[in-house]
Amino acid sequence: MKLTVEGIKDQQPIPETFAFGVPGDGEPMTLGPNRNPALAWDEVPEGTRSFAVVVVDPDVPEDASDANQPGKMLAADIKRRNFHHWVLVDIPADVNAIEEGADSDGVTAHGKEPGPSALGLRGINSFTDFLAGDPDMEGTYGGYDGPCPPWNDERIHRYHFTVYALDVETLGLNGEFTGIEAEKAIQDHVLDKATVTGTYTLNSDLR
Repeated sequence: MKLTVEGIKDQQPIPETFAFGVPGDGEPMTLGPNRNPALAWDEVPEGTRSFAVVVVDPDVPEDASDANQPGKMLAADIKRRNFHHWVLVDIPADVNAIEEGADSDGVTAHGKEPGPSALGLRGINSFTDFLAGDPDMEGTYGGYDGPCPPWNDERIHRYHFTVYALDVETLGLNGEFTGIEAEKAIQDHVLDKATVTGTYTLNSDLR
């Protein structure tokens, strides 16, 4: 398979258009345009019955207690974990593209609804956990929400955009399923996959 992510070249910085957090005017961060990028894929294997899209950042600090704290830095070599930014499954086999802004156009405080959508079945992304306890933002975050790494992180984050061609029409997921649950359901049904990786940082010393 081949995947094109419009506006994002492999291993190159992600434009702020697609980010949840962007540098602020006099502040380390403010909310960004948060549009999902356009995806298009081809050279699909025979027998494909559905697609799944997963976007994951493997560079999020496992202990984020010092994230975005003035006077503190997150060392590049601290332990990291996966953070899912987009979980979309049960995309029909006759679909081979998603338009820019079709799943997200701006930051939606308290999140977008997971579940059935015009594009497929939305899972929840990791902002659901990350923003828990924030009265202005906490909620269930379905669909796409873009990069927003800690502005005091010494590591440039990577974002893997992956489209999977699957041998089943549906993965049988429902409710508020996570990226981890989606990846587990996907693993035994992959006919092929394609990935484009972009990078992003809010650390002014690394931009």
